[in-house]
Amino acid sequence: MSTAASARLVDAEEFGRELDRIRDEVIASLGEDDARYIRNLIATQRKLEIGGRVLLSASWLPPAWAAGTAALAIAKILENMEIGHNVLHGQWDWMRDPKIHSTTWEWDTASPAEQWKHSHNVIHHTWTNVLGKDRDIGYSAMRVSPEQRWYPVHLFQPFYNVLLALFFEYGIAIYDLELERIPSGEKDLREALTQLRTVAGKIRRQVIKDYVAFPLMAGPLFLPVLLGNLSANLTRNVWAHAIIFCGHFPDGAEMFTEDRVDGETRGEWYVRQLLGSCNIDGGRLLHLMSGNLSHQIEHHLFPDLPSNRYGEIAPRVRALCERFGLPYSSGSLARQTGSVWKRVLRLALPGPARHAAEKAAPPVSGLQSIG
Repeated sequence: MSTAASARLVDAEEFGRELDRIRDEVIASLGEDDARYIRNLIATQRKLEIGGRVLLSASWLPPAWAAGTAALAIAKILENMEIGHNVLHGQWDWMRDPKIHSTTWEWDTASPAEQWKHSHNVIHHTWTNVLGKDRDIGYSAMRVSPEQRWYPVHLFQPFYNVLLALFFEYGIAIYDLELERIPSGEKDLREALTQLRTVAGKIRRQVIKDYVAFPLMAGPLFLPVLLGNLSANLTRNVWAHAIIFCGHFPDGAEMFTEDRVDGETRGEWYVRQLLGSCNIDGGRLLHLMSGNLSHQIEHHLFPDLPSNRYGEIAPRVRALCERFGLPYSSGSLARQTGSVWKRVLRLALPGPARHAAEKAAPPVSGLQSIG
């Protein structure tokens, strides 16, 4: 190994030790204020959901329908993003509260919690942005890296990305099944069918709840309530799609070759998480409504730390990146959204159309960036 490469590796390990110190400090300081935060948030979310459904039951008045739909949409966003996603990451397991625990929580979306935890917590967070390992790169449908093989179907990805946004919860539920691995024999058909039945059961319960039970309870207001629930779910889906795509696919999010992470150290894993993630700039409301995934960098560095702490440690992580000469990719929601769509449109066409900045990005800590 060259002296320069050795120096980079030493830098990566020191960078990792600094991040470990931040993590240890946060864990040591967790206490009643943090527990109060998540309990109050859950209580607020449930009040919003109840209030939204009550208002929808009075939806013969257009203002009541609009207010009810908005309240229900906000409740669903909070439940999925800041509560469900983070509870299922084990961020609140330290409380030892069986009602707010990664092993007991089931969220208000089409993906069964256990299947999602495997595909997201284990696969995605371990192999972030490693082609051939991280299935979240394009969700087995999108071409978001020039290194992915181009197929004619990718010409239509701008159109089916819109559909994915609208029906994001169902796209993720099906994606988690890994059905594309069945023809090659990588996945057993019986296992897939068992998982499919679990997904179908979860979807059936969600559909009955939002599109049958609550509308029927409204009697003659069946249709307005059904449309309100549908609108709330579509709003939640589009918002979740935007936040997640802005954290993973804008310019600045780098991809890596599988061979370059062989024997990866903890410090190198930290560097890869940093380089493969992008933040969204904004205020407290944006951070709350995004589940603090607007702090995607901090989330990927510390996926099991409570999300309410990400804003607190973000300046320290940014300063650490400046000290080690590492990029800290962040931009407004509008900028990151525009960057994502530019990539989706560009890579719908054949050819390795990399940005100049991506071509010039040097390897860091033994990791080879491929754009």
